[in-house]
Amino acid sequence: MSEIALHATSKERRQFEDLADLYAIIKATEHLEKAYARDAVDADEYTKACMKLLSQFKSTESALTGVDVEAFIKTYSLEAPRAVDRLIRAGVPATTLHKQSDTAGSNSAVRVAETVQFFITVMDAVKLEQKAVDEIHPLMSDLMDSLTRVQGLPASFEPSELVEKWLKKLNSMRAVDELSDDDCRDLSFDLEKGYSGFHRFLKASEK
Repeated sequence: MSEIALHATSKERRQFEDLADLYAIIKATEHLEKAYARDAVDADEYTKACMKLLSQFKSTESALTGVDVEAFIKTYSLEAPRAVDRLIRAGVPATTLHKQSDTAGSNSAVRVAETVQFFITVMDAVKLEQKAVDEIHPLMSDLMDSLTRVQGLPASFEPSELVEKWLKKLNSMRAVDELSDDDCRDLSFDLEKGYSGFHRFLKASEK
């Protein structure tokens, strides 16, 4: 009996493999989100696993040119609402968007210094005309993660909201996409605004 080929060319084979990877990533993310919601995995383990899945998702999505991920999920009847929210909507772990209590021994001064440095790093990147999503997104994710770990931030904090807004925009784009010149100007403005707001918070905390 002759073997039935699932693909006629090497290009089709790669796409088939990428689609299989995408399916696996979505299922794994849904499982992870459920486990975290049920306290079956701690915050640090969840964050590491989620960051890895998000990175794999972006890489696979870039390889699948012309594939609509949400359409793919519907076509294959994937029940994965949590994965859709994490991979397509948010683009960062839940622990990054929602403030976590600091672990024992953590140093607030160190967190503040790290956050200042992350602000400067991403602002410099924009000034140096880094526009690709896969260049800017990791920097913004690091900044958001650092912000949420600073002690004493109010529940509604404009710098965090500005960073979250841009993370969601970047996550709606493909890794190979680039921000427009107008987007870069808007991002630079919001980062400067967020940086100033963070410094105002620090000064007010010293009183």
